[in-house]
Amino acid sequence: MARGTKRKAAQKEQSKSPEELPKESTKASSRGKRVKAPAARKPEAEPEYFSEKRNLEDLWKAVFPVGTEWDQLDSVYQFNWDFSNLENAFEEGGVLHEKKVYLFSCTEPQLVSFKGESKVICIPVIVAVVSPFPPSDKIGIKSVQREVEEILPMKQMKMDWVPYIPLENRDSQVDRLKFQIYILSCTQRRAALRHLKIERVKKYEYCLPYFYQPLKQDELEQSTIVDILFPAEPKPVICEFDWELDELEEFTDGLIKEEEISEDQKDAFKEFVKEKVREAKKANREAREARRKALEEMSEETKAAFENMHFYKFYPVPTPDTPDVSGVKDPFINRYYGKAHEIL
Repeated sequence: MARGTKRKAAQKEQSKSPEELPKESTKASSRGKRVKAPAARKPEAEPEYFSEKRNLEDLWKAVFPVGTEWDQLDSVYQFNWDFSNLENAFEEGGVLHEKKVYLFSCTEPQLVSFKGESKVICIPVIVAVVSPFPPSDKIGIKSVQREVEEILPMKQMKMDWVPYIPLENRDSQVDRLKFQIYILSCTQRRAALRHLKIERVKKYEYCLPYFYQPLKQDELEQSTIVDILFPAEPKPVICEFDWELDELEEFTDGLIKEEEISEDQKDAFKEFVKEKVREAKKANREAREARRKALEEMSEETKAAFENMHFYKFYPVPTPDTPDVSGVKDPFINRYYGKAHEIL
């Protein structure tokens, strides 16, 4: 192309109006300039607060509920019972502050009202024994259904007094701790019960923490009452006979009249009762002799410990989430311990 021709073409291109000029593609440039929209700001999460665990919060649960039926254990813990009264007792000014204490637990089935409904509930109770030494290393096994009372070493029933370690000390070396609280513990696993004989399993349900007070004549030593479990047909006769107040002939005739035993069982029943009375009188004599001997051999320090031994019985504190048990509190502990000195 000639030089003149090029010049004319250039002039022609320049003379075009802006509308006639080819438009540049904005596709690439717009992609390059795209600005990411700022993400929506998430609301700040509320800080999560956890209630601080109390030093003795799990104390009541750590104590084995002696004598409670195995299939009832879960029902004991269906409520989050509040034993803050027990925890506070160990604080300054409390009845257990800086004292050596042995704790055992039991349950008391009581009819109570909860959320407008009356029902029988197993109420856990904690008994605190203030003593410089374990109150006993034995367990009593007794019930109306059992003809013979047994007093066994605790370890035979896989029970023992073990130290309780408060939460604040659980990271410390155990051998350096000075223990103040001991609890009655049981190592029998529920899962292993199916391998035990029924009689052995039932023994646990009839267990009672045993206690013998050598400075005080036992009520059993003075008792004139015997429990009778006579194997009659069609059902056994269960009753009590007082050898001082009841006349055997009259007592037996009364049972015949009530059709508890038949006329032809009369002589056998009377002999059965006489034998039980002889056994009870012998047991009373032996108990008195054992107490006399124990007192003779006891040091003054041990005597003082028994004299100052105190029993405190703790019931759960009422809360909106648990039944109110304030109306069913009872100072009675069991047939060996008798009554508590104080209920809390």
